[in-house]
Parts: sequence; C-alpha cells; structure tokens
Amino acid sequence: MTISKDLSGRNAIVTGGASGLGRAIANRLAASGANVTIVDLEETQKTTPKEYNFFGCDLSQTNAKEQLVTLADDLGSVDLLIANAGVVPPWRGLREVDGDEWMHVMAINTWGIAASIGACANKLSISDHASIVVMASINGFTAHASQVLYTASKHAVIGITRAAALDLGPMGIRVNALAPGPILTDALIARVTQRHADGGPKLEDAINNLKAETALKKLATDTDVANAAHYLASDASGGMTGSVLPIEAGLR
Repeated sequence: MTISKDLSGRNAIVTGGASGLGRAIANRLAASGANVTIVDLEETQKTTPKEYNFFGCDLSQTNAKEQLVTLADDLGSVDLLIANAGVVPPWRGLREVDGDEWMHVMAINTWGIAASIGACANKLSISDHASIVVMASINGFTAHASQVLYTASKHAVIGITRAAALDLGPMGIRVNALAPGPILTDALIARVTQRHADGGPKLEDAINNLKAETALKKLATDTDVANAAHYLASDASGGMTGSVLPIEAGLR
C-alpha cells in the first residue's frame, strides 16, 4: 500500500514514542512525511530508530513542562503533538490502592499530558496545521472492577482534552483524543499473563473472550490506532476538535 505524504514538512512530537502504540504512531506519521521527535525516558534512546530525533524526559516530573518548552524552541516549529505517554498500573480495588502508586500514575497519565500540551501550545499556535492527539482509553468513559486508578486517570485525560480544545481553539489548534479498547500489544499480553499467574484465565482464553465481546469478533491492532492518530493529526479531520474517537472493534 502506498501511503500519501500528506504530512510532509510537518514537525511532530510523539511522547512515549519509544515503544508500543507510541512507536506505531511515530512510524505512521513518519511514513506520511512528518519529521518525528520521540520524547521518552532517557534509557529508551538505545531502542529508538536513528531516523527519529530523540528527547529524553520523564513526564512525571514537575519540571517536564520546562524541559519540553526547550525542545519546542530548539525545533523552531511544532505542527503535531501526539500526547501518548502513559502507564497502566496493576489492577487493584479501592481497598488495595497504594498512595505512592496513585501519585506516580496520575503524574504520568495526567500531568504528563497537560505539561506536553502547555509546553507546545505557543509553537503550535503559529502552525497552519496545528493538531494535538491525546491518548485516552475506553476506560475514560466506562469502568471495570479493580481498575479504579487507571479509570480515574483516563477520565481525567478526556477532561483535559475537552478543556484544551476550548482553551486552544481560538489559537487555531485542534485537540482530539483516541480511546483504544484492548489492543493486542506486548503490554497487553504481559498483563494478561500476569493475571493468569495470579489465578486468572489462560492467555489464549482471555484473548478469545475479549474478541467475543466485540462486534467484529477481533481485537483492534496497533496499526488501527496509528491510522486513527494519523487521521486526527491530518487535515482530513480539520473540522474536529474536542472529540474522543473509540478504537475498539465495536466492544460491547
């Protein structure tokens, strides 16, 4: 399949882009002509392709915004921001929540996104194609047992997206979010495998159960998420802001 170079010449920042969905999105934007800078933890640089710029930053830290302002200034212009960095904590009920874990996850999943948007806003405001894509989750508008921390963080992410769309709309900056359901990534496999070790269903059974809950009887893929991110980043979605786009194969 030939991919259109509709993002040629545009500077894109992808947070959490060293692996997982972030890497898939970075690859998709690069294939469409974007100049990609990956923001991730310093130790992930060795696994990041050399054709991408890399900026080491721990988005859970209070000075993350100042660091990203420096990155944006060094780039000179920012057209696209994919605020993807996040973490999925172990499943715990409210009786087992841990304060340190709660603060750490919230710092990454909420402050990290707000800091990324705030740091890049001035540079995005001078772009003719400014678009921010935030990584939310279906857990941002539903809930499951033993997922209170992750659910709370992703509800907040959708709130940040909608507030940012209102704040930045007058500057010509669009802000939308993706809400993936279960995506068959290495991270999902690792979580299901761990739950099996703790007494849950076997990996194959768990994956088949998830597939059975979707309209398409399959799980969405990282390619599906990357294609949706490309759509929201591109001019094809020029009339959209403040929207949350589910990518979950029709999960019921």
